[in-house]
Parts: sequence; structure tokens; C-alpha cells
Amino acid sequence: MVPQTQFIVVWGKIPLNQDMFYIYVLMGAKNRLYIGRSDNLKRRISEHENGKVWTTKRMLPIKLVFYEAFVEKSDAIRRERYLKTNQGKKGLKLIARDSLKFSPDGVIGSHVGLKIQ
Repeated sequence: MVPQTQFIVVWGKIPLNQDMFYIYVLMGAKNRLYIGRSDNLKRRISEHENGKVWTTKRMLPIKLVFYEAFVEKSDAIRRERYLKTNQGKKGLKLIARDSLKFSPDGVIGSHVGLKIQ
């Protein structure tokens, strides 16, 4: 039997009391997307917003448009790799477009309207 990927559907706040692994998507200048992974999403987004990440510094200002939380680091890595493929990027563009269109704050994470608290 093949083990299934375990991830947590996050509703509302990011569960900071658990060891979680996150993949996230940022949208920056000219609607460019950036896909990343972290075990501390709040800290990592702050680093991006404050220009401390070289790859997104030129994209400022940025906005978090999507994230997913995983129990296993290997699952987060696998999901990040998929999202960086052409097929994954196509889906992300639709997600990013829809999140900005339908969500009042423009952030989704397995649910429209999530925010980092």
C-alpha cells in the first residue's frame, strides 16, 4: 500500500503550535509568482516583505496568495517541486487570479480568505 500524503487544511490562523512544513506562493510586481517552502511561514513571509530574500527583493511589494501546510517535510518538498513544473504553474496562475478576484484579502490556503495572524 502506498502511503498517502498528509497535509492539514488550514482554516483561519496558521497553527503555530505544531511542527508544520509549508509551501507558499507570493505574487509580486507585474503579477510574477514565487513558490517557496518553509517550516516557519510567518517568519519567512516577513523576510520576503522586508527585502531580505534576494530572489523576491526585485518583486516588492509582494502578497501571499496561497499556502498549504504539511505534516511531513518530504510531502511539502514534493508539492513544491510539482508546483514549479509547467503544469503546476498553470494551475497556480488560475488560483492566484481567482484568489485576487474572489477573496476580500486576496489570500487563500486550501480555503479562500485565509490570513496569517
